Formats: sequence, structure tokens, C-alpha cells
Amino acid sequence: MRNHIYKATTQRYSRVRPKNTRPQFGPRRNTSPRLDISAFINKNAQPEQEIEAFVPQHSFGDFGLHTALCNIIAKRGYTQPTAIQDQIIPHIMRKTDVVGLANTGTGKTAAFLIPLIHKAIENGTQQVLVLAPTRELALQIDQEFRLFSRQLSLYSTVCVGGESIGMQIRQLRRRNHFIIGTPGRVIDLLKRNVISLHATHTVVLDEADRMLDMGFIADIRFILAGTPKDRHTMLFSATMSTRIKGLISDFLRDPVTVSVKTHETPNNIHQDVVSCKNLNKIDVLCNFLADNEFKKVLVFGRTKHGVERLCRDLAKRGIKVDSIHSNKSHGQRQYALRNFKENRLQALVATDIAARGLDIDGVTHVINYELPATYEDYVHRIGRTGRGVHKGKALTFVA
Repeated sequence: MRNHIYKATTQRYSRVRPKNTRPQFGPRRNTSPRLDISAFINKNAQPEQEIEAFVPQHSFGDFGLHTALCNIIAKRGYTQPTAIQDQIIPHIMRKTDVVGLANTGTGKTAAFLIPLIHKAIENGTQQVLVLAPTRELALQIDQEFRLFSRQLSLYSTVCVGGESIGMQIRQLRRRNHFIIGTPGRVIDLLKRNVISLHATHTVVLDEADRMLDMGFIADIRFILAGTPKDRHTMLFSATMSTRIKGLISDFLRDPVTVSVKTHETPNNIHQDVVSCKNLNKIDVLCNFLADNEFKKVLVFGRTKHGVERLCRDLAKRGIKVDSIHSNKSHGQRQYALRNFKENRLQALVATDIAARGLDIDGVTHVINYELPATYEDYVHRIGRTGRGVHKGKALTFVA
């Protein structure tokens, strides 16, 4: 397939052939990244082929799950396991340490929650600790936990910054089967002697690569050092870097690695670039948003101030839009995410705070209004569309 750059006009766009160069990616944190735009064009896209259906080797009934949990799974409409669920749940049920490598949107959260909820039903004295890089992801995991554990008399507390620590302290005084939190807040509560890790026999490190990127390695080591040596440990990551290998070597015992990653970017995401040279970028963006095809659009910018300014400008033009970035309070971010998930907004403008971990159904398009810092950031951005077996589209604006 020949690659193309789409040159936007006020009505549509015309095709211009790009230079045929190999991708050259600059180092992380480079404020002027040298990203070859050809890497953002139809990479791994197969728009004319149907996505091959995964055929699992197990049904949920084959895993030996508690009957009440199986009933909840069925009521939630889970007909068969996804690839990561099919391959990793049997190992978790046997209490084997596991490393899960998967693209986004593969059902990873349910892959560890379902067998761990079963374990909690069987033995309610053991506590599960789930560590996640962001409060949004922690809250999302807790929401999934509550849906899978409804009427099972299992309890959880979310320990994240941006919310009242007093409320979390009160919730931690009761019996909790699951503690789900970010490393920084968990350590705050440990130092206040509110969390005790002696009963924490299961630990999940979710989005471990992102936690390392955010500088949580010392926090993770501090937390894991306080847990029993014979704990059951699970690590999930999108990448297998040298640092991730070091974490696995230090804290997991003879782990089984399950990888369902097939490509850096999923086959079902159609990717192109939009040339905005000599054009007003916001006019180009609004032209796309006027198209009925762009029903639920996630727009990425680089800075919190730029994202907020773009959100205001789009709102002035009549677009139903909101934003999330680090200058917004936790409540404001949750409000914007909820409205976007429930289709009250057409567009959500965000910094890379939304690029990882968030599971938002039905995102039709991801638009990189500003270039990401690295190719890895690009992969995580566009992973918000084309979730699971659904198709999605990603556009990257270039000058």
C-alpha cells in the first residue's frame, strides 16, 4: 500500500506523497522530537481485511471459578475469554507468578480481577494490593472490581492522590479484600500506619512500564519489601524493557510470561497524517469535527495550557468538548471523563495523562493535534481507539 500525507483544505483534503525515509525517533523528553511522519501512516493497517477472530482454548466455566462469579461474568455479557484472559487466568488460578504483555483494549484488567476475586471468595483473609500509575486507572480498576464482585460481600478501597486522605483512612479501617492505589498515596498511608502489608499475599503491578517512566521504581521497591516473601505477584506491561526485566528478576519467582502482543500498533487502527502547512490548525480540526463520522474524538496536545486553550477555542465554535490535564482537580477530570464516556461530549482534549490505561468505549478517532514526545507515546495515544476487535482511526497533524 502506498503511503500518503493528507493535506487539509477548508472542504476536504488532497493527497501528497511523503519522502521515503526510515523512522528516526528522538530520545524521550526531547522537546523537539525528530519523529519521521511516515511512521504514522497506515502502519500495520489492513482496512480491507476482516479482523481475525480469536478462538479461545477455554470457556469461563473451564477455569474452576466460583459459581456466583461465573453467573456475574455471564450477566455482564462475557461470552468467551479474550486472548490474554484465556492464556493467563489458568496460571493465576494456580498461584503462579505471571508477566502479562498485551496491547491495550485486550481485557487485561478482567484477566487478573476475575481469578483474584475467585481467590478472595475462597479465602477472604488474604488481601490483594493493586498498584497503578495514575488515579484514573486505579479508579477504573476499582469500578471493574465492583462490577465483578457485586453481591459477593467483597470490599475495596481506592488510595489515590487528589482525594481526601481522611476518607481513605476511614475506609481502610474496615476490612478490605482489595486495596487499589497509586504508589505515592499508598506509601503515604503506609507511613501513617494505616495500611498493613503483612496480610498482602497478592500484588498486581499494572502498567508497570508507565510506573517506571513516572519515577515510581523506588516506591515500588519500598512497598514490595513490606509484603510477605511468599506473595503471589503479577506484572502487566505494554513493553519488555531492560528496567522491566530487572523488576521481574527482583520481585517475581519463576514467572510465566504470557504475550499476546502482535504489533506495536494494532492491525485494526487506520493511521494517517494531516498536513496543516500554511493552514490554521484549529480550522482543520473543526472541519473534521463537522463530519458525522467523527462522533467520539480524543484530541491530544503536548501541554496543559495548550490543551486548555484549545478546549476553550473549540467550545466557542460550538463543539461539545471538555479537557483533562494535571491542572484540573480530580473531580473535574472525573466529570469530563464521565461525560465523554456517556457520549455527552463529541471531543475530549487531553495531555498524555489520558494516553495510558483509560478504557473508553467507542472512541471513533484519535487526533494528535500536537506531535507526541516519542513513538512509544504515539502508540499509547492511538491505542485509545480500535479497542479489542473494533476498528478505529488515528490522524496526526503535521506542519
